[in-house]
Amino acid sequence: MSENSSSNKSNFKSFAKLGEEVAAKFLTEKGYSIVKRNFVFGKGEIDIIAKDGDCLVFVEVKTRKNYDYGEPEYAITKSKQRQLKKIAEAYFYVNGIQEQLCRFDVITIVGEKEDEMKINHIINAFY
Repeated sequence: MSENSSSNKSNFKSFAKLGEEVAAKFLTEKGYSIVKRNFVFGKGEIDIIAKDGDCLVFVEVKTRKNYDYGEPEYAITKSKQRQLKKIAEAYFYVNGIQEQLCRFDVITIVGEKEDEMKINHIINAFY
């Protein structure tokens, strides 16, 4: 890997982390409580796990600098949805959770500067 591509990858990761920070702050301001960030299982990850009242919410965050590659929510394919469901099931198993109301939300963020980012929260985005 060239030095330039490794710095691009680092920049992408730090930009994605900024998006997750913005999303967590957004959710907290809406009254959600953050339970876990970056829950990793196998090769997958759930960005944010939060509580909205009695409901456990698994949140996928997609951050883009612009719309050059289309709306960010379109990056959450059926395959990605299946992967997120499996990771959520693993979260229940690892934490010994039997019965729990839950849902999957998506937060998309577009913009380069935090104070100019456009946030879209899709509640119950998929099953």
